[in-house]
Amino acid sequence: MALLLMLSTISWKVEKHYCMGRLMDIALFSDVDNCGMNMTGLEEDENLAESENSCCNDEVIFIEGQHDLKASVNDLEAEQQFFLVIFANAYKAIIEAETLRFYPHEQYPPPQLIKDIQLLDQVFLI
Repeated sequence: MALLLMLSTISWKVEKHYCMGRLMDIALFSDVDNCGMNMTGLEEDENLAESENSCCNDEVIFIEGQHDLKASVNDLEAEQQFFLVIFANAYKAIIEAETLRFYPHEQYPPPQLIKDIQLLDQVFLI
């Protein structure tokens, strides 16, 4: 539940760098590295025209995380509350069923071996 809460509240940013239509780099949460194909040393007017017709393209996908976390039980509908109560009781019953196992041989100790019968009869598992 905590992992789901953490994943839903984090803002996600994925950047992709395409050069000549091919994907060159992908970055998660950080800036993407370019391929070094940018033309430098041009005048600003030419640089502006070059950026519009550039062979490189950056794509940014940004998903805003949830920052409003004031949910309460009163916000849930009656059917949702009913489902949560039933689910919690069923989960509790599963946990209790696994911990309370019955072992019928728990009170009986193993027999005392006086002689090793396998060695006496010379019967070995190979």
